[in-house]
Amino acid sequence: MAAEAVDFACLSRYGLFGRVTFEAYLRRTETQLRALRGQGLEVHLRVLEPADFEDFCEEFGFEPEDREARVAYAADPELVGRPFVYTGERLAELLPALLADHRARVRISIACAALLAALEGEEAARPRLTAVLGHVVEVYLALVAGAAEGRHSLRLRSHGPEDGEELTAAAEFRAETGGAARTAGGGRGRPFVGGHEAEAFCVTLAAAIAAGGAGELLLLSFRAGRGTPLVRGWLLVEGRLRPMTVPEVFAALAAAAARGMPTPGGASARPGFALPLRPVTCSAPGSTSAADAADGGAGVGGSPT
Repeated sequence: MAAEAVDFACLSRYGLFGRVTFEAYLRRTETQLRALRGQGLEVHLRVLEPADFEDFCEEFGFEPEDREARVAYAADPELVGRPFVYTGERLAELLPALLADHRARVRISIACAALLAALEGEEAARPRLTAVLGHVVEVYLALVAGAAEGRHSLRLRSHGPEDGEELTAAAEFRAETGGAARTAGGGRGRPFVGGHEAEAFCVTLAAAIAAGGAGELLLLSFRAGRGTPLVRGWLLVEGRLRPMTVPEVFAALAAAAARGMPTPGGASARPGFALPLRPVTCSAPGSTSAADAADGGAGVGGSPT
């Protein structure tokens, strides 16, 4: 389905929706979805994105006006992951979540391609891939565990050392102490974020580490009773994360604002806390550095509090 008014207007030139407004299209689509679900069918939603749909039609010889084109596009496995299941919600309330899920899937696909490109041609690509993914999981869980109570946002930006391709990802999670939520290990404690946002973040970080990329990772923490967020950060240097200093955190926030990224005003900064060290097995063949040999990567930082 077209999930935004601008996409609806762009696709309308193919006569896909008839002579209706976007609002009327949403009402009609919601009625159709509820009717299908009422028949006992599991309904999966996918965003009909104009540029991607047109590229798909050109690649596989469809005309965008053809009904078969939309059916084939909906079934295309290009966007990975579990399906987005419609469970009877009003579309006006569901569309933001559908769009966020779609964008995360796109980031996963792009990051997966970058990750595979970083490993291309290596004889021991599979062991290095396993090492990189294992390290990313450790880093991700350490970030969640060290975030403390409250709502948090992870923002990652990286670019490759050779082609300069920029990769970005973001994920949000809420940490609660003493709650009934379960951690990845099955015990009680802080919950960890799941879903496609988390997958996109982890795969993007894996691609950056495997390629020996550069960039930065910011953790924005919004705690109850505090009007401004606490920001901690890590620099990505040659595929290794090291804690930022307070001036580096402020510099990263200023750079993000200059790029047009939404940046909270009045944020307070602290150094990044220590993250798991990068194993030597994450390094590309022939590129093991002194940092790898000495400490495996990330270095040490401040307290996670």
